[in-house]
Amino acid sequence: MTRKHDNNPKRTSNRPAKPKTSRANPPRPKRFGADPVGGDLGRPLSQTTKDAGKGSACALCPAFGRCGGCSRLDVPYADQLLAKEQQVAALFEGIAPAGALLPILGMDDPFHYRNKVISPYAPAKGAKRKGKDAKLTRADILTGMYEVGTHRLIPTDTCAIENETAKKVTLAIRDIMARWGMEPYNEDTGAGFVRHAVVRVGHESGEVLVTVVTNGEEFPASKAFCRELARRVPEVTTIVQNVNTRQTNVILGEKERVLFGPGFILDTLCGLTFRISSQSFYQVNATQTEVLYNEAIRLANLTGAETVIDAYCGTGTIGLVAARRGAARVIGVDSVPSAIRDAANNARHNGVENAEFVTQDATAFMKELAASEERPQPLVLLMDPPRAGSTPEFLEAATSLAPERIVYISCNPATQARDVRQLVESGYEVRAVRPVDMFPHTDHVESIVMLEKKND
Repeated sequence: MTRKHDNNPKRTSNRPAKPKTSRANPPRPKRFGADPVGGDLGRPLSQTTKDAGKGSACALCPAFGRCGGCSRLDVPYADQLLAKEQQVAALFEGIAPAGALLPILGMDDPFHYRNKVISPYAPAKGAKRKGKDAKLTRADILTGMYEVGTHRLIPTDTCAIENETAKKVTLAIRDIMARWGMEPYNEDTGAGFVRHAVVRVGHESGEVLVTVVTNGEEFPASKAFCRELARRVPEVTTIVQNVNTRQTNVILGEKERVLFGPGFILDTLCGLTFRISSQSFYQVNATQTEVLYNEAIRLANLTGAETVIDAYCGTGTIGLVAARRGAARVIGVDSVPSAIRDAANNARHNGVENAEFVTQDATAFMKELAASEERPQPLVLLMDPPRAGSTPEFLEAATSLAPERIVYISCNPATQARDVRQLVESGYEVRAVRPVDMFPHTDHVESIVMLEKKND
């Protein structure tokens, strides 16, 4: 998530023009009110890019309606945002006061925001070589997105939401495969060599990591392949081969080797530098992740005295931002050992000394901390659980620790609302609910809820 290499290039002729806007009187859905904790309300709906509507969807993406990448490309972007605001508002009805519901934070340019692109390669239906010396053609190799609810690949040369450099990489690999006779993987027969390309683009650094997933360890002419790919797409800075010989839908295998460059890229998020490898977790929308994290830290209202627990911390991104922006101490906890290793490495790389990371189930960690005599005070809880939400035991332990504020980030507002209700019933009140549009043109919406302990 980050900034210099622009994931959202200047609007081209096939993108709809932005409407004229009025900052003085932006439209607001009825359920959303003023910001009760101060600060910028974010971009008003009238200041976001507005699609031309259904007529422009096919121009933006010829595969729209068949591919499963984005379901709302035919809906004007301002209308998408309004619908997502209302969806979150409905979920928190009766849980949060109307004045706590804040306007959604959308994107100025909601196109080409995905800085991680996964492209499968498959043989075209009926593609057959005529003789052992016959060459593949581009038409023999499919790459793109799966049709909704199927495993049929829809070939796409353009995409409205994928990073354009990443798309160039996946198409260049297809062309090299055809030129050099590199067979695409056939998931029905298990034959073929190239299964996927996973491309990650540093939003601010502009560095590009390409992971080529192969159905076998031997990679003939791998050095020549890397030279040719880097020649075609000069932004590529490193190439990794990942070996996956299993007949499975899982994309990455366990074995890999670096073919070109250092094997990782560096990128900047909220002023911190992160090392991204082929299997690192990193948010796919850099621009909005910065928006999300900046807003979460703002709502946490850190003064320099608080201990922050970063629960379900992953690779420690938001916890490290908190450590740099007002936390006296940060304790990150996650059950995935590789994520905690990455978090510790990220802390060292950025010279952050007031953050530590623990490999443990978040619920077990909170229960142990609640039962201990050493309860950190003052305390702020940051939590970003998976889609299923948190557990009742975690929430019970959290409220017994009596943090001054709880900042709950969620990719599933439905489970978030369920958990927030328990927190409210345990003596907390909702002070802010902020939707964030992480994935424009899809049905997904992320939200941040800030709660404070009620005064007795």
